[in-house]
Amino acid sequence: MSTLNLITATHISHRALAIGREICAAPLTVAILDGGGHLISLQREDGASLLRPQIAIGKAWGAVALGKGSRAIAADAQQRPAFIGALNNLADGKLVPAPGGVLIRDEQGEVIGAIGITGDTSDIDEQCAIGAVESVGLKADAGGAA
Repeated sequence: MSTLNLITATHISHRALAIGREICAAPLTVAILDGGGHLISLQREDGASLLRPQIAIGKAWGAVALGKGSRAIAADAQQRPAFIGALNNLADGKLVPAPGGVLIRDEQGEVIGAIGITGDTSDIDEQCAIGAVESVGLKADAGGAA
């Protein structure tokens, strides 16, 4: 299994922000976590609101912690709200069940980290995340279970 390093994480973050500018997204915040859920990179665009770093980290952290993209976690929250609420209690409130948290997989399909983006609609956040991960030759997993 390969690992996600600072150089790659920073490149992914910059690509996510560039994609956001290309599509005229609202100011974005991008968090990249390693496979253990530890923060590698956090970028917050000028104009992004106060809680955006915590939201971006929460989207990515939930993806790593549960082994599936935050779109799938959001669907779980709709179908099983008590269960996701209980998980969020166990996670000390770190889980953000909304699209924009995407697993980052290496060439062999192993999870090496996650990206979380917030600032625009959840669908736009997720679009920027997927595009950024794929732009560096890694695999983006927005919803499927590991």
